[in-house]
Amino acid sequence: MRKPIIAGNWKMFKTRDEALQFVYAVADKVPGINKIDSVVCAQFTVLRCLVKRQGPNLRIGAQNMHFADEGAFTGEVSAPMLKSLDVSYVIIGHSERRAMFNETDEAVNKKLHKAFEYNLTPILCVGESLAEREAGRTEEVIKRQLDLDLAGLSAEEVKNLVIAYEPIWAIGTGRTATSEVANETCGFIRAYIASSFGDDVAQAIRIQYGGSVNVKNIGELMAMPHIDGALIGGASLKSDDFLQMINVALAVKNS
Repeated sequence: MRKPIIAGNWKMFKTRDEALQFVYAVADKVPGINKIDSVVCAQFTVLRCLVKRQGPNLRIGAQNMHFADEGAFTGEVSAPMLKSLDVSYVIIGHSERRAMFNETDEAVNKKLHKAFEYNLTPILCVGESLAEREAGRTEEVIKRQLDLDLAGLSAEEVKNLVIAYEPIWAIGTGRTATSEVANETCGFIRAYIASSFGDDVAQAIRIQYGGSVNVKNIGELMAMPHIDGALIGGASLKSDDFLQMINVALAVKNS
């Protein structure tokens, strides 16, 4: 069975003091890392203080990175900088980065290659807009993203990344894809991986759902066979809710 992975994406929330309060509340309460991967993807300013206090079972991720090791890129952070902080994960290609900061699939591809070069586990985000969904183009859009994003990666690298299916129309809107719709699209992603990299890779890769996931709906989402975890935005900001979602996910997958 694929190990579940629950990742909180804090986006641009929490000061250092607020981040510390959170990590002190959860670090010694998350289940064993041999059972489930529990991840907090935080802003650059608090990564080090979280890593120092993550304990044996919590892991810390960044929300973005540049594809160059160094250079004249004002405001950017590189993979070696993240690695020097002992960060474990990095979100790549989130729809907010794509839409608000003009991030292209070509840039996403370069970032994926760089993440693996520095042994960071990427959480690759893909997903369609509401207009694309209503036009019946969901699979076309996701296939195009994956074709470009995964270009040149080895089967072993793809096996070890995490893909987060995040329908853009469900992010921060309160609208959530039904568990059946989310599972269908995650199943399409798994079938794409099988045809492109082999069935063993498809059976190993973990696919998350993201988009207004919360304590009320995570159970039914995690009950779906192709959904291995969740990438959670606003609902991950409260320590009690974060812990509850991790425990629900683990219980459902073990049932």
